[in-house]
Amino acid sequence: MRPLVETVDVEGCVLRLRTLAPAGRARDTLAPTIVLVHGIGMSHRSFKRVQRVLSRSYRTIAVDLPGFADSPSPDRRLEIEDLARLVITALRACDVEQCLAIGQSMGTQVVVGMALQDPGFVTSVGLIGPVIDDRRRTLLQQGFSLAVDGIRERPAMNATLLTDYLRSMPTYLRELRVMMRYPTLRSVAALEVPVLVMRGTEDPVARRGWAARVAGVAREAAFIELPGPHHVQDAHPGAVAAIVDEFIRVQTVGQLR
Repeated sequence: MRPLVETVDVEGCVLRLRTLAPAGRARDTLAPTIVLVHGIGMSHRSFKRVQRVLSRSYRTIAVDLPGFADSPSPDRRLEIEDLARLVITALRACDVEQCLAIGQSMGTQVVVGMALQDPGFVTSVGLIGPVIDDRRRTLLQQGFSLAVDGIRERPAMNATLLTDYLRSMPTYLRELRVMMRYPTLRSVAALEVPVLVMRGTEDPVARRGWAARVAGVAREAAFIELPGPHHVQDAHPGAVAAIVDEFIRVQTVGQLR
């Protein structure tokens, strides 16, 4: 199945949206649309495996943020709130009416920002490997954790990491401090929508204590751990997709536990 790729210019920033859906449902508004937002330096490719699984049942849209992958680098630094606004505007331009927004790493900050700005549009959020641990908020600590994680990722994922980082380095360097200073805990605590927090048990970036605290400050949350590293959605796409599916089903009947 080939994705529908759309390029959207919002406020002079270019975003690319890659839609995969069951046949004939690329514009489907009957089922929840699942939006996937990558981490810093990365691209839609970090969600490639799990998007394939999710798209068997749902319309899925993987976003390339401005300056990442082959999207042109913006001429200014973008705060998390800016990125959230740009993604919402781009999705609305592509006929998305509501969505479950799932982010990984820095993408978790973006989807939280989206839900804070428009909880009617983002009906729930999924946070895979949320960042940044407020007790480990130094570049040295985060850099060491990423190096350790590289040992634990699949070789194919490491190849994606390397090539995406090389393509996105100017934007990566510009956005790094934006990610580092974002108040994740305070922002999650302010959410009005249900939250799914997920991490890999071998993730040295989003450690268990931190991820549990993120879930703990939310008004309504589920906390799930799966075997695997920081990119657990790549390591175990089937299991992650099954958890997301269950999360959606629980939301549908209003019985989140």
